[in-house]
Amino acid sequence: CHLIHYLRLSHHLIVLNYLIWTFDKLKDVSSEDIKITDAVFDGVEVRVFEPPAKGDESLKRSVVYIHGGGWALASARTSLYNNLCRIMAESLNAVVVSVEYRLVPEARFPEQYHDALRATKHFLQPGVLAEYSVDPSRIAISGDSAGGNLAAAVCQQLSKEEDLTVRPKLQALIYPVLQAFDFNTPSYQQNMDMPVLRRFVMINYWIDYVNGHYDLAHELLINNHTALNVGRALSFRARLNWTSLLPPSFKKSYKPVVQTTGTAAIVEQLPALLDVRAVPLLADDATLARQPRTYVLTCENDVLRDDGAMYAMRLEHAGVPVTLDHFHDCFHGCMIFTVWPTDFSAGVQTRSSYIKWLDENL
Repeated sequence: CHLIHYLRLSHHLIVLNYLIWTFDKLKDVSSEDIKITDAVFDGVEVRVFEPPAKGDESLKRSVVYIHGGGWALASARTSLYNNLCRIMAESLNAVVVSVEYRLVPEARFPEQYHDALRATKHFLQPGVLAEYSVDPSRIAISGDSAGGNLAAAVCQQLSKEEDLTVRPKLQALIYPVLQAFDFNTPSYQQNMDMPVLRRFVMINYWIDYVNGHYDLAHELLINNHTALNVGRALSFRARLNWTSLLPPSFKKSYKPVVQTTGTAAIVEQLPALLDVRAVPLLADDATLARQPRTYVLTCENDVLRDDGAMYAMRLEHAGVPVTLDHFHDCFHGCMIFTVWPTDFSAGVQTRSSYIKWLDENL
């Protein structure tokens, strides 16, 4: 059984890697005026996209962008993300810093988080911002999928550091993965076999990220790791109670999956499953209240839809201005599919809405 499970996951990762490799051979699109340079920020590789000077020498807006890929795939340098960041830099007339954090299996939690945090804090230094002609009051942190997870975690940590002189004005999270507490939210149940990101694949991304073993996949799938007899999980339960955090249109007729008796050893062996740096949705209300104005994009055909929706609702309850931008006909990962032969309308539609929000609020 475990061998079959492993082979299914391996096949999925091989296919995704092939697709990324194939797309990386495609021609970049966007203006040739965008200056692209690779740099190292506090030991972390980044790719910086700079629009041409307009002649007035005014300071520019900026976005720190963290790519997705299950903490294991893709790169700031792949065509898919290169194109997205070039278009963002051009459309917003903004400096875009794309973080090239280390990936599984070379790195496990919390290394990806530390890479993203170090690169971001380095960039936020006044001297570095001046070097790139960036307005320190107009900086956003953003990311998609696992990159949205890292962006949210970094934003939370920055809000706790009292000595920072520059803080992000906004955060923008694209179909983010924000919790590993409940793999039976309505969107996980509804989309368990949805292509691009099936439920078992997302569970295994988590297992790889927190350096667990695939033998745990079934127990995670049925929520044994957060059963009512798991004391360490009890205090977090109210923070992602989807029966109260989701609208009826998301809850539909799905029922919660809560085990009375589970396996407490799982979270003892893998404490990252309850660590807010890995699972930002578990943050306390005081931390959420310190977050900047937030944009969350969710897609109906996505196991992670409810992660984003619950985070948006909790932020709103904490007094943070939030825009939840939900797309009924879109799927996980769609925003980077805007180049032939995968120039999906869903990709263009979500990217346009995301960039429009940044343009209006940054």
